[in-house]
Amino acid sequence: MLRISKLTDYGTVILARLAAVPDQRLTAAQLSALTRIAVPTVSKLLKLLHRHGLVESTRGLHGGYRLARGAADISAADILDAIEGPVALTECSRHAHHCGIESTCGVGRAWQKVNVALRRTMQEVSLLDLAGLSGQPIQFRALERPSRDRRGAAS
Repeated sequence: MLRISKLTDYGTVILARLAAVPDQRLTAAQLSALTRIAVPTVSKLLKLLHRHGLVESTRGLHGGYRLARGAADISAADILDAIEGPVALTECSRHAHHCGIESTCGVGRAWQKVNVALRRTMQEVSLLDLAGLSGQPIQFRALERPSRDRRGAAS
C-alpha cells in the first residue's frame, strides 16, 4: 500500500498549525501542546523542516518557528521530500538506469509515468490546501482530462 509515514503526517500537522498563524512564532513546546504531538517528535521534525527551508527559527525570548515562505508556496511534494526524500514508487522511478533487470523489464516506463503523475499532483496541492485554509475546493488537472479506455481512445 502506498502511504506516507507517521512522521510526514505529523510534519504536515505542524506546518498546518504554523500556516494558521503566519504572523506568529511558535515554540516546539507550544506546537506540541497545540497538536498533541510529543515535544521530542515536534523538535525532531522542526529541525528537519528547518534544514529543508520550510520553516525558519529565531532564538531568544520571543523566538520560535514560523513558515519560511507562504503556505501557498509550500507543496505537498516539498513536505514529502523534506521528511521522506523524493517520491519513488519503484527503484527505477528513483534512479534511472540503476536497476539490475532493466534490460528485460517491460514495466519500468509505465511506473515512471505513474510516479511523474503522482509528483505533479502533489506539487499542485499546497500547504494552504492541506491546512484547509484556502477556502477553495482542491482541483486536480490530472482528473479533469478525458479518461481513456484500454485502447487509448478518449471516452
